[in-house]
Amino acid sequence: MAFVLRALAGGADGVFIGGCWLGECHYVTEGNYDALSMRHLTRKVLELIGINPGRLRLEWISGSEGMRYAEVMNDFGRQLKGFGPIGVGEGLDKETLKLKFQAVSKILPYLKLVERERLRVRFKTEEEYDNFYDSEEVNSLIRELVGEKLAISQITTLLEQNPLSTREISDSLHIKPAEVSRYLNSSARQGLVRYDEEMKRYAVA
Repeated sequence: MAFVLRALAGGADGVFIGGCWLGECHYVTEGNYDALSMRHLTRKVLELIGINPGRLRLEWISGSEGMRYAEVMNDFGRQLKGFGPIGVGEGLDKETLKLKFQAVSKILPYLKLVERERLRVRFKTEEEYDNFYDSEEVNSLIRELVGEKLAISQITTLLEQNPLSTREISDSLHIKPAEVSRYLNSSARQGLVRYDEEMKRYAVA
């Protein structure tokens, strides 16, 4: 995930990952299964910060499938052109985009822990992985364990620049004011932020 985020944060409009077909990996670790699981989680994280998850693509292509590789890359290139430049296509300015990627990077160790402890599964088919990650149970788990943590990371990263009101945070991060208030209350209980009575703004604790 760190490599994908680094590429997108650096201005890449998309990231392509190619791997051997499932069940055909020459290594006992079968990393293509892990890559499939991580693709799903990374796409959900991108969606949570307002980035088109389609900017990350994973395809199975063997060394003998040169024509397929060319077709897939041409198709992905057309998709990315349709999405527009990263950030611009999502309606995010450069500073907001940079902040969102910084916020994700700060919680990468936590995301790896969630994946390993709560989402690590081993199925035989891609369809089973798709069904698992599309299930309400997993989506609820991600909203609960990742959504709030990521939102709080975005807020604290933003407040490191200067104190802001709830409305200003909402406008900057494109998060609803009611949700911002909930995250601020949670952050305050954790000792991450404080309310400055004099400035009438929230600041990093």
